Amino acid sequence: MSGAWVRHLAGGIGAWVVIACSRASSAPPSAEPVAVTAPEQRAVPATSDPGAFVYSELQLSVAFADAPWRDLAQAYAGQPGLLSTTWLSGVGNRSVGSMHSFDTLEHARAFVAMTLPGAARKLDVAQTSRMFDAPAVREASLAMDSVYWGHRLERPPGAFVYTEVQVSVPFAEFPWRQRNPVIRQSTGFLAKTWLSGVKSRSVGGIYAFDTVEHAKRFAIDAFASNAGKSGVAFYTRVFDAAVTEAANRESRSPFYVAP
Repeated sequence: MSGAWVRHLAGGIGAWVVIACSRASSAPPSAEPVAVTAPEQRAVPATSDPGAFVYSELQLSVAFADAPWRDLAQAYAGQPGLLSTTWLSGVGNRSVGSMHSFDTLEHARAFVAMTLPGAARKLDVAQTSRMFDAPAVREASLAMDSVYWGHRLERPPGAFVYTEVQVSVPFAEFPWRQRNPVIRQSTGFLAKTWLSGVKSRSVGGIYAFDTVEHAKRFAIDAFASNAGKSGVAFYTRVFDAAVTEAANRESRSPFYVAP
């Protein structure tokens, strides 16, 4: 690949383990939420460094208050190696998503191969999932205040942004050191975790912003402009963090751990 292409490519790219849903709002949810508290993550100490991230999206569209996130949390509760879950709710389309971190790639692989498809099957919806190599992005993410390596936000995020660029490049060859200072200048930026696709070697990132409007400006304007200069296809999602805050605190998302 050319040096110019790689330089453009770094723009603000992102990904986690997320599940997002998109069924017409007039239709009832596929599964009624159960009246139980979200089960606690178990088996792995919270201080463990992640070995993998997973992003998943279910083809549903429903207000998060009516979403079956408790059912999903119940299904994920005993998943070996699961370190954390962060719930997501799409801006505009009200998709339902979740971002996960795992202790090892093997545990993440079992989750995307068996657990996620099983959950989607029970809801009778299609699903998308992405798996990312966490150790490969550790240094770059630490430099961007990633919550997955111990950084604690001083304020709750108002929005999350997920991005992924359709490229294939080893993360060690990606110019993240040049991109990080540029991304940090984005209005409302709070934190970023870089992502590197398993086998695909796509480049992405999961971001926290202070408001939905600032997140939209980044995803629609700044990120899209940078990716466009590279001549590559890309994927962006903006999520309203306010509507999922209570669920994320209950699920002990790393974005909501007190300093």
